[in-house]
Amino acid sequence: MSTHIDHTTYQDREVLEGDDVYAAGEPDAPTFTVSGGDWGDLVDEATALHEERIVVNMGPQHPSTHGVLRLILELDGESVTEARAGIGYLHTGIEKNMEFRTWVQGVTLCTRMDYLTPMFQEAAYCLAIEKLLGITDDIPERATIIRVLMMELTRINSHLVCLGTGGMEMGATTVMTVGFRERERILRVFEAVSGLRMNMAYIRPGGVAQDLPEGALDQIAAIIPELRAGLHELEMLLKENPLLKGRTVGVGYLDLTGCVALGITGPVLRSTGLPHDLRKSNPYCGYETYDFEVITRTGCDAYDRLMIRITEMYESLKIVEQTLERLRRVEGPVMVADKKIAWPAQLAIGSDGQGNSLDHIREIMGTSMEALIHHFKLVTEGFRVPPGQAYAAVESPKGELGVHLVSDGGTRPYRAHFRDPSFNNLQAVAAMCEGGMVADVIVAVASIDPVMGGVDR
Repeated sequence: MSTHIDHTTYQDREVLEGDDVYAAGEPDAPTFTVSGGDWGDLVDEATALHEERIVVNMGPQHPSTHGVLRLILELDGESVTEARAGIGYLHTGIEKNMEFRTWVQGVTLCTRMDYLTPMFQEAAYCLAIEKLLGITDDIPERATIIRVLMMELTRINSHLVCLGTGGMEMGATTVMTVGFRERERILRVFEAVSGLRMNMAYIRPGGVAQDLPEGALDQIAAIIPELRAGLHELEMLLKENPLLKGRTVGVGYLDLTGCVALGITGPVLRSTGLPHDLRKSNPYCGYETYDFEVITRTGCDAYDRLMIRITEMYESLKIVEQTLERLRRVEGPVMVADKKIAWPAQLAIGSDGQGNSLDHIREIMGTSMEALIHHFKLVTEGFRVPPGQAYAAVESPKGELGVHLVSDGGTRPYRAHFRDPSFNNLQAVAAMCEGGMVADVIVAVASIDPVMGGVDR
């Protein structure tokens, strides 16, 4: 939807206070047709300058604004002279709602923020809780490996959507169909492991919700060569495509100084040549034991960000292969041993295909009355976390995803705040777009890869 100001003046004149600029029958009066919101200041400025200006309201429901991002663009012909981002249309109050849910229930909320990277929100949130509990070193090795496996599959999933939707916004529908075809392979794995394709709430404080089902390792191993072939197909479509390079090379330029000034991370930062990746610079979940490269380029533009994401997917596949090899030889539990914290993690399905198996129910109810009472209190009230605060950060597909948790010693967070990379990275819209063409705005925003669920929270 395009919303603009039409400024028509039959002859330049000063608009005096009290003049009715909408009055009919005055051929020399300026006439304004205004729609949209908060335009008062812009109208006054346009009147004072006696210039023709067009203000385009791109979004919040526009295919190229990732759903509910509103871009307010001031245009001089086809050139963008000013760009502002209007956010908040998807605000869910997730952070505030987490103050009224137990620590475990918070996983179900934060997984829904950036709906393309749910495993990363869950992992960062749980790492912060485990810091507060002082159990970081007690997490079973198998659970940590599974976390890495699921995060790297999620990274590929997110990058595929970025490439697919970005290609579609530029008119390359084949990129979209190929990208979503490959993404479907990963979503099937998520469904097999957790029962859900998105927003899984699979990573829990102390470990993961349950172990990988039988045959999951073979299923994942089988899709790796298929994903590699699909990525190669995408690379062939994009890498040396003259149309794509014409639309992306030199577009959305933002150098290292600009990134540092705005606190921008992820592929946008690495496109300036700085190899900043928390998996290397501040390792977590044992990432220091995996063999992979941090991908950088130096073009500082949309093309380099696209190529970084393609190469990062290959690196993620390398990590996935290493996790599969480890999971075949590392047995054991997937939840911390402390029963005052451990949410039930060895669940089983009954013969009717629903709920827990009778064996699992007998084990809970038959151990002792105290065990049954404790299980009931753990599920209904939740565990207590010592007073204090902690910050944990992970390298999400879009950049540094941080979680700051504050506990007052109760069963719920006193405060939960997320540093979502999309929120910080979106600040670059003005720097990337002003001085460029309208068509370049779409490419620049796609290269940032914002997800508004993470921006608005």
